[in-house]
Amino acid sequence: MSTPSGHGRDDEGRPGPRGKRGGKSGGKRGTPRDDRGGRDARGPRDGAGAGEGHGVGGSGSRKPPRDGSAPPSRKPRRDRDRSRGVVRGRDATEPKEPRDPTRPDPALLLYGRNPIREALRAQRRTVTRVWATTSAAREPWLDGVLVEAADGDWLTARAGTDAHQGLVADVGPYQYVESADLLKASEPLIVALDEVQDPQNLGAIARTAEAVGATGLVIPRHRSAEVTPAAAKASAGAVEHLPIAQVRNVADFLGEAKGAGCWVYGAAAKGAPYLTPDYTGGVVLVMGAEGKGLRPRVQQMCDAVVALPLRGRIESLNVSAAAAALLYGVLAGRGAAR
Repeated sequence: MSTPSGHGRDDEGRPGPRGKRGGKSGGKRGTPRDDRGGRDARGPRDGAGAGEGHGVGGSGSRKPPRDGSAPPSRKPRRDRDRSRGVVRGRDATEPKEPRDPTRPDPALLLYGRNPIREALRAQRRTVTRVWATTSAAREPWLDGVLVEAADGDWLTARAGTDAHQGLVADVGPYQYVESADLLKASEPLIVALDEVQDPQNLGAIARTAEAVGATGLVIPRHRSAEVTPAAAKASAGAVEHLPIAQVRNVADFLGEAKGAGCWVYGAAAKGAPYLTPDYTGGVVLVMGAEGKGLRPRVQQMCDAVVALPLRGRIESLNVSAAAAALLYGVLAGRGAAR
């Protein structure tokens, strides 16, 4: 298999300073005198702050005044539990109200016509309940589905957005697949996302990947967008059909993919022309994070780096737009070979 030129398959307590001495008028050197009688104005040695003008607090007890009256009361201290970061006292923050048990987990919702329709078609997760406005309930693909009537405001409150198109559904958790299962496919085409964090981008890339017949999508477990209702909406329901795997480390997955016979191509601003490589066989296309691109270790695991030509004044493309162009370039290269 040929690759762009130059890109082969590489493995990879002293005390603090003294203050100024006191004045020379009366008393011992270094001991300031009080203007009202020459008494030592430094206050008690225990740091209780008895001297006027000293805002130093301390743990020692105050001496009662000479007239026998009670000492002035001190403001109550607030105790700070440093282990938990909680301040206890009269101004302590009141505990938050417990979460409403009737409010669903946002991750277990779908909203919009396409996401719900594709979830019913794919049957990868159970659609337990559907709410719809009167007009949306007339969708022909809802025949045979138990639908409860709801108005738009109620649906907006339940979905947390007004982009529901008159439909909201309760569903089961999204079912991720194992990355090793993706590599078992014959000549797989896999898209790996290196910390893409916008669910809209994740959904758009998933939609294109499913459209070109990709084997699956790989995302990291941390510092990455997941399959949320927003991602499902952006994908037009494609996430219900496209197998998506979560991995602990993208670079490690790329090593496993190369061990399984796949060629790994990373997308970057500077690289070989994207139509140069031979995309036949197993291929993993790696897209970097928004604004950051590929991390160094991930890029080192790539067999080659490819780039799209930019003829206009804009210096870069959105990651989902770049993924779409590259995936159709890969599809064209694989189709031409067949």
